[in-house]
Amino acid sequence: MCCHGSCIVKCCCNLLVVLVSAGFFVLIYWAIFQPHQIRATVDSATLSNLTVSNASSAAEVSYNLAVTLSLYNPSVRVGIYYDAIHAELRFRDDAVLGPAANGTSPPEFYQRRKTSDDVRLEFDYGRGVAVGSDAAGELETGIRSGGAVSLELHVHLRVRYKFFRLVKLRLKPEVRCSLSIPVKAEGRGPGVGGAAASGDRCRVNY
Repeated sequence: MCCHGSCIVKCCCNLLVVLVSAGFFVLIYWAIFQPHQIRATVDSATLSNLTVSNASSAAEVSYNLAVTLSLYNPSVRVGIYYDAIHAELRFRDDAVLGPAANGTSPPEFYQRRKTSDDVRLEFDYGRGVAVGSDAAGELETGIRSGGAVSLELHVHLRVRYKFFRLVKLRLKPEVRCSLSIPVKAEGRGPGVGGAAASGDRCRVNY
């Protein structure tokens, strides 16, 4: 038998040994299998029916956008489960133009090592989405200048790195992609549209 104080100390020591051993075990697995960060690139982006209504009482942006996002797993020995994918489009960093209207395709999947998979994101806001008047005015100015429209794509992921069948590491990386889409008038309507080919690699933050 032991006194109450010594039992507590012994239990704490045993718990510390277990935690240190578990941490060392995970560290060894991490060093051996080396799960690298996901790489993301926008393969294509097609914008259509972009119009801006910047009335004094309310401002709206109407548009349709289809984006193909390429996700690459550079790890040599580790597979990745994509459990959830949530995308959001912004103009500047503070003006939200809406989440992906139809979810993503595919909504979840397993990615093998050293492979790339495409995810399709669709934003269907032909009926308009409310934005701040200053953001609407800036976007309208950009459209009238006849240049490119700059948009920000934010994609929130929930993933699991799998080491054999024993260890699964859950993470929530965020992908940020800058889209620069040249636009021009579409037919006789007020809307403009355009397409962008494969762009620079997106930023991935863990």
